[in-house]
Amino acid sequence: MGLNKADRIKKMRVPEVDKSLEGRLPPGQVLTERFPILHEGEVPVYDMEKWTLSAEGLVGKEVEFCFEDIMKMPQTKVVRDIHCVTRWSRFDNTFEGVLFKDFLKAIDVDPAARFVMVHGDYDYTTNVPLEDLLRDDVLLAHSFEGKPLTDKHGYPLRLVVPHLYFWKSAKWIRKFEFLAEDQPGFWEQNDFHMYGDPFKEERFSGEGFEMPEDEWKKKDFD
Repeated sequence: MGLNKADRIKKMRVPEVDKSLEGRLPPGQVLTERFPILHEGEVPVYDMEKWTLSAEGLVGKEVEFCFEDIMKMPQTKVVRDIHCVTRWSRFDNTFEGVLFKDFLKAIDVDPAARFVMVHGDYDYTTNVPLEDLLRDDVLLAHSFEGKPLTDKHGYPLRLVVPHLYFWKSAKWIRKFEFLAEDQPGFWEQNDFHMYGDPFKEERFSGEGFEMPEDEWKKKDFD
């Protein structure tokens, strides 16, 4: 399915960015006030008494957290623009949750760890450099615009990495795997870029790929 998606998004024209939004709206993006729903597979349904989030890999000791553990950590609100590889952007989004760097205080991470593989249900993965996750606006988010995340937007907990394309902001996160070397996640194995900077249009790993202007318009919305 991933390869089909990459093929599907090669062919359509690239929208022009409004001159008044240059510097804030990345090239090739379309501004929307809606929040499109894009994901692979089924939407998980959880028994929150059994839900856990773990940290594994290059750590002194593997640790596991329940949702109550997350809620006891320092809580932070951030307001940021978000940009999806399918060409939509949404400005001034308010997410609330635990900064990744605050979450990291509960983990004994080996100094050799330089990358993190983020694991979400069901079997979704995406890779992010550890240094990027330590930014002041990267969250393990449980709320959006003052309300708990909806199931389709990642309830109970999603990662929010606003400076990268939004496929890096994995929904339904269940595990962080700390790594010494970078490894491709689900979309990265299917022709998507290993890093994904919206302002550099790092959409794909190869040359000659294009993204349809209206791919996101075909999806559901909340």
